[in-house]
Amino acid sequence: MSISKVSFEESIGNNVVAPGKCVSCGMCVVVCPFNCLEYKEEKPNLINECKVCGICPQACPQYEWSQSKAENFVFGRERKAEEEFGVYRRLVVAQAKDNKILKVCQDGGVVTTLLLFALENGLIDGAIVSGISEEKPFYPIPKLATNSKQILECAGTKYSYSPNILALAEGIKQKKASMAFVGTPCQIHAIRKMQMTGLKRYTAPLKFLIGLMCSECFNYEGLMEKHIRETLGINLNGIRKMNIKGKMLVTTETGVQTIPLADVKQYARKSCRFCDDFSSEFADISTGGLGLDGWTFTIIRTEKGEELFSNAEKAGFLSTKTVDKEINALNLLIKLSKKKKETGKAC
Repeated sequence: MSISKVSFEESIGNNVVAPGKCVSCGMCVVVCPFNCLEYKEEKPNLINECKVCGICPQACPQYEWSQSKAENFVFGRERKAEEEFGVYRRLVVAQAKDNKILKVCQDGGVVTTLLLFALENGLIDGAIVSGISEEKPFYPIPKLATNSKQILECAGTKYSYSPNILALAEGIKQKKASMAFVGTPCQIHAIRKMQMTGLKRYTAPLKFLIGLMCSECFNYEGLMEKHIRETLGINLNGIRKMNIKGKMLVTTETGVQTIPLADVKQYARKSCRFCDDFSSEFADISTGGLGLDGWTFTIIRTEKGEELFSNAEKAGFLSTKTVDKEINALNLLIKLSKKKKETGKAC
């Protein structure tokens, strides 16, 4: 991929940030060699004069992204017409066998299980995930987890955006040699674009990319503070878990409060409407709940993803069943993938 040396303003500033297409991944901030950019208010801000090195537009997932180039880079081919949710090698429904994981996980605990398996077997020395802020209840923050305790603490979905890529800088600072990355489709796009560009300082330590299925993320101030706390009167400090199963489910110490999706739609981040990838189509492994109760729908896409999953399965870390046992989940995956693509194209 060759992009001429253009400034941040000429490339990302004018074509991504200004029209509201910035997904807030923070990749441009991480790769800027001159520290010209600062991540503030969920977007990059120019704080020093741009040196026009041309690196940031090469890494930005929203600037001149090519699906066909990415598919050929990751999979060695482009998707077939019938591959409606991207290229894959295996589909499986899975669940963690460890009760410690099942107590804290979102659905089946597959992501947490794979991270713990990889860490315990020396495949990784850290995992980039989203943790919880100590200042704001249920507010996600980028986190570099380097031990089992930290990985377990970061289990579960947070429905506000966490710019996990910012934690990549911390991993490089700590000289981590083998990291797993867990993130949303847009963040997976950013890392693949960076890999295609050849920025090996940042990409070489990344051994596994685990993608999360994502329809959209929600603005924290709107969803959590305005709607859940002020309108519904729910104490944010008392929230134990949040999930979406046809409606938003908020689990507290006293029970489960249901919120119609129509009520929270207004708080969706506007940049999410530009995204056409529901199932993290460029990850090594993609995961999501898809209406399942206590299980994770898992899409194994690459050879390294298949090796990781199979080894964890053989070691007794996971229970699995075939997708034909959960055909409704597969149909929902196809439906949501089509819907995301239609929405993205419309923008």
